[in-house]
Amino acid sequence: MSEEVSPQASFWQSVRESLRGEQHDYTALPLNRAVLLLAVPMVLEMVMESLFAVADVYWVSHLGKEAVAVVGLTESVMTLIYAVAIGISIAATAIVSRRIGEKQPALAAQAAGQIVLLGVLMSAGIGVVLGYFAPEILRLMGAEESIVVLGSGFARTMLGGNATVFLIFLINAIFRGAGDAVIAMRTLWLANALNIVLGPCFIFGWGPFPELGVTGAAVATNIGRGIGVLYQLWHLAGHHSRVKVHWRDFKPAREVIGAVLWKSCSGIIQLLISTTSWVGLFKILTGFGSAALAGYTIAIRIVIFALMPAWGLANAGATLVGQNLGAQKPERAEAAVKIAVKLDAIVLSLIGLLFVLFAHPLIHLFTQDAEVLAFGTQALWILSLAFPLYAAGMCFESAFNGSGDTWTPVRLNFLCLWVGQIPIAWVLAETCGLGPVGVFIAVPAANSLLALFGWLLFRRGRWKTQKV
Repeated sequence: MSEEVSPQASFWQSVRESLRGEQHDYTALPLNRAVLLLAVPMVLEMVMESLFAVADVYWVSHLGKEAVAVVGLTESVMTLIYAVAIGISIAATAIVSRRIGEKQPALAAQAAGQIVLLGVLMSAGIGVVLGYFAPEILRLMGAEESIVVLGSGFARTMLGGNATVFLIFLINAIFRGAGDAVIAMRTLWLANALNIVLGPCFIFGWGPFPELGVTGAAVATNIGRGIGVLYQLWHLAGHHSRVKVHWRDFKPAREVIGAVLWKSCSGIIQLLISTTSWVGLFKILTGFGSAALAGYTIAIRIVIFALMPAWGLANAGATLVGQNLGAQKPERAEAAVKIAVKLDAIVLSLIGLLFVLFAHPLIHLFTQDAEVLAFGTQALWILSLAFPLYAAGMCFESAFNGSGDTWTPVRLNFLCLWVGQIPIAWVLAETCGLGPVGVFIAVPAANSLLALFGWLLFRRGRWKTQKV
């Protein structure tokens, strides 16, 4: 009689296996096990990204609220770059996962080569233009002149060197689509571990490093991410990756580039809608002073700390959707999303409760300024109230993207984040006289609507019939 394996033993065995980076056929494994094998490295990948976001603002906060405001304003502009990179990443995951599900690795490699080529060309063009006009961009965002003087070096370095983060997003999306989640995880752990170690060295001039102030944070970030990109390219060249890219795959192929651009277009639009809505919120907040802006910046970094790992579970669902639709298994794809939603909602509910209970001490870790502390505490408390709905919304949108139905999230983001979030924030802050608190309230309100509409469209099931 064979020995029965307990669910607990099976769980930890799957966790250990997921971290070894072994290749699996995710269209044939038991679904709970497939979700776990993909989700563990994806969550850990996002945990490190979250740790970096918090560590970065922690060290910068020692330079004062103006330095934190510089980071917040620059990051709000960087989100536009993230939108383009993640938009192409959405196409990368959808196309590569579909080709892997169809058992066509050569076509997956060709798509990967074209995606990297696009990323290099686009990030170079963006870096030249935005890096040159960095001070003017800060002024356009409503920054005071003292913040422009303090932050121009930081903004130029981040905007001009955007290729490092741009390519990390794109190549990790290729790895995720192929099911190589461990390589994506190791890339961000390497890059962000270097960021965390080098950050205070360049900010404060520790040891042999120059003291660069807030600009040092940007220098450390680009060095760490640049090394991460080199690590990715080494794997893409055939070292342990399921997608093995050759020089011929970088030769422009009109049909492949056209497919990537078409899928990327809708992905970029959906992310631009989402990220420009955040820029809009920052623009409203600048009218209430640097303390409100700094408090919100700290709070949103802590929220990102929680949401980034949750994106790991959502990304696992997206990969399984793409691969299983490629294998002609739509019911299995739908079941994978439901598992991801359930797990994500449970995890974020617990984290949201902790943030509500301990908002003040959490913000106090990053600032001693009483005014900044008050605004940050209010922001974190309010933003945390809708965490379970954030989880559902991100899982549904990832499912649509993984299937290739990238226009549905465009409509959802436009309706909820532009038609909803920005006007709600303006009315509550200005017309109702709530000030910054009105902006904070608009965020969970809009994302709750997004989760509700996403659920309704997911149930309709049209995403199952998308061609990629």
